[in-house]
Amino acid sequence: MSASPSTSIDYIAAGYWQDFLADRAIAGGIAYESELRDCILDESLASLQRVDTLLSQIRRDLIKRGYWDEAALLIDERYRNLMVFLAFYAGRVLAQQWQHTPHWYGQFELGKRYPELGLITDDFYQHMAVVYRDDIQVTHAEVVSDNHVLFFALEPIGLRLFGHIDRHFIAVQGGEVASGLYQAVSARLPNANHKAGVHVETANAVDTSKSLEKVSFNEMSADSLSQQQPHIKPELAKADRLPANSNLSTATTSQPSAQASPQSQPQPQSKPSPKLSSASKPKTSPTPEMFTQLLTELDEIEVVQTAGQTEYQQAYIVLMQFEQYIAKQNKPRSQIVFSEKHVAAKKQALLKLQASANAGNTAAMLRLAMYELLDEGLDVQKIANTDSTDELGAEWVKKAAGKNDSRAQRLLSKMYYQGVGVAQDIDNGKYWLEQAAENGHVEAASVVSQWQQAQALITTQKQEQHSIKRYQMLLGAVLVVAILIFIIV
Repeated sequence: MSASPSTSIDYIAAGYWQDFLADRAIAGGIAYESELRDCILDESLASLQRVDTLLSQIRRDLIKRGYWDEAALLIDERYRNLMVFLAFYAGRVLAQQWQHTPHWYGQFELGKRYPELGLITDDFYQHMAVVYRDDIQVTHAEVVSDNHVLFFALEPIGLRLFGHIDRHFIAVQGGEVASGLYQAVSARLPNANHKAGVHVETANAVDTSKSLEKVSFNEMSADSLSQQQPHIKPELAKADRLPANSNLSTATTSQPSAQASPQSQPQPQSKPSPKLSSASKPKTSPTPEMFTQLLTELDEIEVVQTAGQTEYQQAYIVLMQFEQYIAKQNKPRSQIVFSEKHVAAKKQALLKLQASANAGNTAAMLRLAMYELLDEGLDVQKIANTDSTDELGAEWVKKAAGKNDSRAQRLLSKMYYQGVGVAQDIDNGKYWLEQAAENGHVEAASVVSQWQQAQALITTQKQEQHSIKRYQMLLGAVLVVAILIFIIV
């Protein structure tokens, strides 16, 4: 146990916590205080999942009320207090897991202790960080590069509330910002199997990805899937993502690797894409845009899952390797041929995906729906059911949409608008678009806003046209009366 002296922020953190426990008002007030108390903050890891769910609900509320403005909320004392309190709480839970007393440092102290961090002065999310375990044996270089000892707890809170495609959060210590407090804390738990204390399940997931990367794609059999680590947490999906340049070979002729290929998942922009010569033809995606966007949203828009997480993650690891290979091809998906071993491995992954979907995991439902709509689903389903694969895919999307998954609701709206998997129905398309917007889907909210503006403009134009017609009729009547008076006189 470390005997580090308490810092000034430690006293503030302790005061916040004591006030909360005693039902006393925190100075300046705190937004969503009653809802926060309903989360049952018992200093457990499970309580962080409840907090993440609350943050997602706050995000949806803010969007629905038209108050979803990061800059405005960061100067609102009640919302700042909420974010700071949750950061203090997450640091408290994490330090407790290490049987350590949390010590908080402000940006000035952090700059002196860890100058390698290069903190940005006006960045609210870099305002403070907690040392959550004894760091006597850890070098400053490890603190910066390996995400250990130091935890910037405001970062995952900010991402949860405000993150979207156009609002990227860059972690102070490198890598991706966790999409919630539960994920961030879980990645720093003491059950480590290497020098820096990464959670054992994270290490297992990384080892699994590396082992798959070393094996030729043709060597992956159905058995290899069953040999995957069985306890990989779904919240570590981004860490488990296989490299896009894995050694994949199929029975078909591969495409030139020098061409820039759109990926179904966003990739780090470490190198600029090669420029195409004037004679080169633009590369077309083998996967319809509707589904490439779905795959992106499944990674970037997090929806808390309560079941089927292990099966989903096991299927995710294998299926994403297929998707990354398919994305490199300059031909339709239906023309890409895989070996029997590939087909067997994919089928087994789809079976795990189906088990996760049946358990109620909406992310699994959407991935399974995509394969059914692309006519790449499970053969056993096609034989056992009289419904077409389109109907099966649509049913999975509807089921996920019914569970208030905004990603499913946005996809279902597109399906109704375009007549994909369902009969074209503009009214249903509009309904599910509005549902997605209400549940916090940023793109859907933007489309709804634009549609409302267009409707308002059309209404105004109609009113103006009606007024002009009335004016013209009135003017005509006056002219007729004037002519009659002139004739009579």
